[in-house]
Amino acid sequence: MTRPSILVTGGAGYIGSHVVKQLGDRGEHIIVLDDLSTGFAEAVTHGKLVVGNTGDRALVAELLRRHNIDTVMHFAAHTIVPESVADPLKYYGNNTCATRNLLDCCRQAGVKHFIFSSTAAVYGIPQGGIAREDSPTAPINPYGSSKLMSEWMLRDLSAASDMRHVALRYFNVAGCDPEGRIGQSTRKATLLVKVACEAAVGIRPRVSIFGTDYDTPDGTGVRDYIHVEDLADAHLKALDHLRKGGESATLNCGYGHGYSVREVLDMVQEVNGRPLDIREEPRRAGDPPTLIAEAERIRTLLGWEPRYDDLREIVRTSLEWERKLADSRQAANG
Repeated sequence: MTRPSILVTGGAGYIGSHVVKQLGDRGEHIIVLDDLSTGFAEAVTHGKLVVGNTGDRALVAELLRRHNIDTVMHFAAHTIVPESVADPLKYYGNNTCATRNLLDCCRQAGVKHFIFSSTAAVYGIPQGGIAREDSPTAPINPYGSSKLMSEWMLRDLSAASDMRHVALRYFNVAGCDPEGRIGQSTRKATLLVKVACEAAVGIRPRVSIFGTDYDTPDGTGVRDYIHVEDLADAHLKALDHLRKGGESATLNCGYGHGYSVREVLDMVQEVNGRPLDIREEPRRAGDPPTLIAEAERIRTLLGWEPRYDDLREIVRTSLEWERKLADSRQAANG
C-alpha cells in the first residue's frame, strides 16, 4: 500500500496552487486534479498533476484508489459572481453537482478528511456588514448558492459517515507568493487588488469604483482582504486539526477588519509610484456596503496566526507578480 496522499482539486488555480506549494514545502504527498480551464500547469510546484475534471466519476474513483487518498482539499469551482448570475446552471453543474460526485467517490473510498473551499458569498448581505459563522446564510447570487449547497452536502455526509471536514469561508483573497514563484494569473479577473495592479502595470487602461455613495467612511465599499499565503496556511492548520481528531467545523477566513475601495487604490498608487486612471461608476446590484469577517473562531480552534495582515504587503506582492507577468508577455512578443 502506498503512503497516504492528499488529493487537491483545482490545485493549479490561484488559491489551490498556493496551498499545494505550502503542502509540498513541508513534505506532504500530493496529487493535483485540475482541468486547466482557469488554472495553469506551471503553477503546480509540487506533486503529480492529473489533467481532468472532478465531475469525471471514473477518474476520481481511480485516483482515490490508486494513490491511497485519505484527505481531499477541494478548490475546483467557477468563481465569477456576474457570470454565475448570467449562467447559473454552469455554476450549479460545476460547483454543486461535481462536488456531489466527488463526495460520493470519497464516501465509497473511505476518505477520512475533507477540506472545502467555501466563500463569504454564502452570507449575502449580513446585517451590519459583519459576518459570523452563525450569521444567517442568504446568498444573493448563484455562486454563493452553489457553494452553500456544497456545504450542506458535506455537513450531511459527515453526519452519516466517519468522514470529518472543515469548510473555510473565504473573504476577499489577494496578494501572491512573497517569493514570486506563483501568483494570481486568472484571466479577466474581477477582484479589486488584481484589477488595480493590472491597471498599474498597463495591462488595463483604467480601474473603476462601483459606487461612491455607500454609508461608509469614504462612500466606497469596505471589504476584508486576506493575503493568499495566510489563507493557504489556514488550510494546513485545518488539515492538522482533522489529523489530530478534531471535529468538523465551518470557519471564516478573514482578518476581522476592512479597507475601502479608495484605500486599496491609494495604496496601489503609493506602492507603484504613479497615479491610476480611476473612473467612478454607479453601484453594482447586490454589492453590500461592508463585508467583514468575525474571525476569532479560526484563531481559537486552529491556532491560526496571520503573518501578512498588512495592506501594503498585499499590494506589494500583487504588483510584483503583475510586473513579472507583464515582462513575460513582453518577452514572448519579442
